[in-house]
Amino acid sequence: MEMPPDTRNAPKERDTSLVKWLNPGEQAAWRGLLRMQAQLGAHLGRGLAARSGLSLQDYGVLVALEEQPQGRLRAYELGCELGWEKSRLSHHIARMQSRGLVERVPCPGDQRGQYVVITGAGRRALDAAAPAHVTEVRDIFVDRLSPAQLSTLAEISAVVLTALEGTESGVRRP
Repeated sequence: MEMPPDTRNAPKERDTSLVKWLNPGEQAAWRGLLRMQAQLGAHLGRGLAARSGLSLQDYGVLVALEEQPQGRLRAYELGCELGWEKSRLSHHIARMQSRGLVERVPCPGDQRGQYVVITGAGRRALDAAAPAHVTEVRDIFVDRLSPAQLSTLAEISAVVLTALEGTESGVRRP
């Protein structure tokens, strides 16, 4: 007697008849955005690290904290601001804390909550890195776009970010 084939690990066939596939123009826009984002991040990250020893992620944390009146945010608020998962934020903050750029302090009235606070060393590192970083952002991005293009990009970003609000991991629930 012949045994039926084992299909437990076989790829599942999906009904794609209802998928609205991207047309060539949509696909070019989507792939261009992904490629631009990856290359911008890599380029800016290399330059920032070479000049200041900060990673692009370090810089993002320091900017988010520096923009706050008291230089601090609750850890979950910082994670939301950066779009990072709790685990990623925790590990990154631990590395920055070991370098003296930030510190964690307990939240009064909430024994489990913590603030992430920029330190004097973090402020000095940000102040030293910012001028060259902003100049590079301007050189490779801002100054290459017209005011109308920048306005359109800001509008596009707002629409997409609004659509992502309230979704878990950026996945919209039906």
